[in-house]
Formats: sequence, structure tokens, C-alpha cells
Amino acid sequence: MDIKYRFVIYLSAFVAGILVVLYFALAHRSKRYESGVKLAGTYFIDKDRYYLKKKKLYTFYCIGLWVFVAASVLSASWLAARPFYRQKITEEQYARDIILCLDVSTSVDELNARLLGELKDTVTNLSNERFGIVIFNTSPVVLSPLTNDHEYTLEALSNIQKALDYRIKYNTFWWYNYDDEFYYLNEYISQGTLVGNELRGSSLIGDGLAACIRNFSDDEDRTKIVIFCTDNDPYGEELITVQEAADLCKERNITVYGIGTKEMTTDNLVSMRKAVESTGGAFFLEESSGTYESIIDMIESKSENLVPGDTYYVDHDLPTNAFFVLLFSFTGLLVFAKLLKK
Repeated sequence: MDIKYRFVIYLSAFVAGILVVLYFALAHRSKRYESGVKLAGTYFIDKDRYYLKKKKLYTFYCIGLWVFVAASVLSASWLAARPFYRQKITEEQYARDIILCLDVSTSVDELNARLLGELKDTVTNLSNERFGIVIFNTSPVVLSPLTNDHEYTLEALSNIQKALDYRIKYNTFWWYNYDDEFYYLNEYISQGTLVGNELRGSSLIGDGLAACIRNFSDDEDRTKIVIFCTDNDPYGEELITVQEAADLCKERNITVYGIGTKEMTTDNLVSMRKAVESTGGAFFLEESSGTYESIIDMIESKSENLVPGDTYYVDHDLPTNAFFVLLFSFTGLLVFAKLLKK
């Protein structure tokens, strides 16, 4: 416990000292007869039992009155000085770095579109976590670096989802006329992801996963997650295979959660499952994983990491004891003042 305004205590002690000095000075002052009727034989009154009893009561009442006056002054001073205790608080916060790695080839559009709807709810509930987005086809593009600007992340996810919805609609109803918004959104998820596709091919899965690794920091206190959405069906020569990329993730403590499409071949499913599970993550197949909410819930439940956050101090006032002492003292003061009047 500590005192916020110590000068109040010092000032009260000084005033109390002056009052004590004045009291004793006045009490020992020589008494002179000034007026009234003189009585003879008062010597015998000092021996009267009734008088002695009343004198003792008077003395007791006076002492009690001064005790309660002193207690009232001290408790009031203590209350005015604001006793308090200081609490040190260290916030715990989730420290997760999550990168969404999306295969934006058209064969994964429907899976990506449904997943993004659930991810937007997840991002809305993030606090200290950082979220990033990597999209890939022939070549990977960091659409959003790891950031705790969740409004920016939500805007990027919404743009991707709109672009995917447009592509799904125009691929289904091919006779629709393209509009300006379609061209803009299609470029939003295609620009930079098809570099060299004439020579290298498309859906280069390992390259896409490997691109995520360089975006993570070296902070060991942070949980590192990749949500990897693809059909694992590459067309062309990869610079790095999906298993090699998974091995690099394992070396850097990056956990990969893979989500595959229901059209995946058995070979593609087996190789992707092996790769992501080697990182400590899990593989989900679109048609047999249940709802997308359960996929996100599982990822969140396995990736929470509490670390110390900001440290600050909070002062808590402690007026209760001083207040009750003041209340009791003031009540006693009134009682003894009343008794002295009788």
C-alpha cells in the first residue's frame, strides 16, 4: 500500500502538533478569579463521593472526546491523502502469424470462394495476430504481407471473393458480357501469377507454398500457420516440389493446414496429405471435412499461442478502512459531546 498525497499527512501532523501545544498551554495557564460568587468551605466538596464520581466521568468524557477528535482528524487526513495499491498488469495475447496460400487456378475457384467467406469471420475476431495472403498459379504473388491491419486484410479477402464469384459465374454462363468490374477483379487475382506460364505451365504448387516461408519472421514466440488451398495438380516444372516446401516449413516451425478439392486424384491427395501432415498440420478434403466452420475451428484450436504483451500499472484506491474509521470516530465524537452536556 502507498499514499498518493503524502503532504496531506505532513500538514495534518503539523496542525495536530500545534493544537496539542495550545491545549497544554491553555490547560496550565494560571487561573485568576474574574467574577462570580465566592464560596467558603469548598475543600470538603473535593471529598464528596458524588462529586468525585462526576469528576471522574467528566474526565473520562473529555479524554474520550479528544480521542475521537484525534481519530476523526487522522482518518480524514488519511482519506484525503488517498491510500492506494499499484497493480502490475501484463496482458497476454495471441501471437499468431497466419498466411493464406491460395491456388488461384480456375479449378480451385469454388473451394476458394467458400473458404474465404469463413476466413473473413476469423479475421474479424483476430486481435494481435497478423494475417497475410499469397496467391499463386505459375508464379506466386504476395497480395498482402503479414499485417495486423485487419481492415486491409478483410478488404483484400472481399476483393478475392468477388473476383472468384465473377469467374464462377462467367465460366458457368459463358454468354454473359464482361463488364469493367470483372476485368478489374480478374486482374486483381491474375496479375503476376501467370508470369512465364507459356513455358513453365500452371498450378505450380510447391513454388506457391515455398513463397510463404520468406514472409514469416524469425520470432520463435509467434505461432506460424499456412492455410494451403489447392487441388495439388501441377502442370509444368516446379522449382521446388510440395514435399520439399513442406520440409522447409518443418525446419522453420511453420505448420501447414491443407484443404484439397473433391476432384483431387488419389495420387494428388496422398502426396498433399503426406506433405502437410509432415509439418504437424492436418489435411482436409472439401467433400468429407464437414462444414468449413469446423475446418477453421480446428485450425484455431491448434494454433493459439499466448505470449506476454504490454505491461502497465493500475492504481486502485483504498478508501474503505479510512472511511469506516472516520464514520466511527465522528459518531463517537457526537456521543461524547452529548454526554458532556448533561
